[in-house]
Amino acid sequence: MNKYAKITLDGILFQNPTFMLVLGTCPTLAMIHSASSALGMGLTVVVILTLSNMLISALRKLIPNEVRIPAYIVIIATLVTLARMILEKFVPDLYDSLGSFLALIVVNCIILGRAEAFANKHTVPESALDGVATGLGFTAALTIMGIICEFLGSGTIFGATVMNFKIGAFATPAGSFLVYGICIALFVYIMDSIERFRRERKNRPLSRESLVKEAA
Repeated sequence: MNKYAKITLDGILFQNPTFMLVLGTCPTLAMIHSASSALGMGLTVVVILTLSNMLISALRKLIPNEVRIPAYIVIIATLVTLARMILEKFVPDLYDSLGSFLALIVVNCIILGRAEAFANKHTVPESALDGVATGLGFTAALTIMGIICEFLGSGTIFGATVMNFKIGAFATPAGSFLVYGICIALFVYIMDSIERFRRERKNRPLSRESLVKEAA
């Protein structure tokens, strides 16, 4: 597996920030009551994470080690401010639905974590791919949970009515927390099963036919 494929799979699956690393829990629980809010938050994070990774990677040799964290925060805060201005101007409904959690992206541990763990050690293309992959992993996780919570809590998906029956508890923070926990458990179980299958396949003894082919 080449390094770009590994970066992509790590960001989306094997090191998914929401289901595997359990990062960014605060905006996750706040946004997944609605599929559109979850998707909007996720896409906003994709853009900011990708741009911040690229800038930090490009400037990594110029930023003194002693002030790297404050420098990262300044870069991320600038990008978040620009994002807020753009959303408020062109997508006011999304801006209102994200509320104060949009500003909190500045200190989102996913973005700061990727800046510290990846961007300041890798090239700009690699850091850009890491930002896109990690952001998409975050977006996918939020959107899936947003669809589940909105469907069960309101009977709608992205605002479109699907059924009249609804379970009000899933429209509350407690319901979001329950869905979050169940999704983490299912995702980890699936990933563990895939990893176990890969190990078993790797350690499986060769059949007689395979040995004959290798000898030939």
